[in-house]
Amino acid sequence: MKDMSDTLSLEAQVNQQITVAMKAHDATRTTTLRLIKNALKNKFIEKREALTPAEEQQALATMIKQRRDSIDQFTKGNRPELAAAEAAEIVVIEEFLPKALDDAALAALVAEAVAEVAAAAGQKPTPKEMGQVMKAVQARLQAKSLRAEGRAVSELVKKALAG
Repeated sequence: MKDMSDTLSLEAQVNQQITVAMKAHDATRTTTLRLIKNALKNKFIEKREALTPAEEQQALATMIKQRRDSIDQFTKGNRPELAAAEAAEIVVIEEFLPKALDDAALAALVAEAVAEVAAAAGQKPTPKEMGQVMKAVQARLQAKSLRAEGRAVSELVKKALAG
């Protein structure tokens, strides 16, 4: 399936997966795929031109972030069944995004960014330069077509600058 996804646009992949999910009578997957399709369509309407792959990924990342926030709220509200439903949606959405970096790889990327900012400034960056380091990490992630949750990046950068 991966070789096909390289040639198809994200929208075409989602449409194809909707058909497959409908034939399999997988209601959760069908609903989530339709939500993805609608989010991409809304972004397209908002922009009034075709989305770049980076913009498509950003829209999906936003959907994942919203679901993680919902999971937190449902967990606090003692509604595990709703939290589980949101988690199932995240799994489907992540299929269309590049693989998220693991903690070790992300820590290495943060260390590279800290070293880069240190070389430019001539000294080890302090917590005041967190913004510069975050920008450097984000630039590296984007250049390598990788993905990492902003909260995880932020925590690692704070640790690196504090230490």
